[in-house]
Amino acid sequence: MTRRSVLAVCAVSAAALALGGCGGGEKDAAEDGPSAAATTLAPLPAVKPSDVKPLVGRWVGTAEDYFQFKADGSGVWVRGGQKLWSGAAIPEGDGKFRFSWQGGDPRMASYWGVTLEDKSTLVFAGTNQKYKKAVAKKGKG
Repeated sequence: MTRRSVLAVCAVSAAALALGGCGGGEKDAAEDGPSAAATTLAPLPAVKPSDVKPLVGRWVGTAEDYFQFKADGSGVWVRGGQKLWSGAAIPEGDGKFRFSWQGGDPRMASYWGVTLEDKSTLVFAGTNQKYKKAVAKKGKG
């Protein structure tokens, strides 16, 4: 497996474990009664197109993966034709965006989002990898 493949697998695995919970509670807590309910995600906030405008487009990484965002804030993360994530980018301000998870807003998942370094570079917090904005191709005519 190449270094890029290993990094991508690690990033996806870490995100899935962190966001899905690992169920590692203490034995005493389990004996006292039923386990706690799963963490409830907040509803997705309304996203204004002007808030996500700098994010709109395709951002290409070095591990043959990319993020692509639309003006409504929806986005995908794809590697090798496989969708690793799909959801919404939620603006936090100062060029930071956190990602929705399972239709909700995780609010506190600082590692599950991106930060714009400048107009052409973003950093995915889950892997600290940089992505470059792809140049939009103009049609003929």
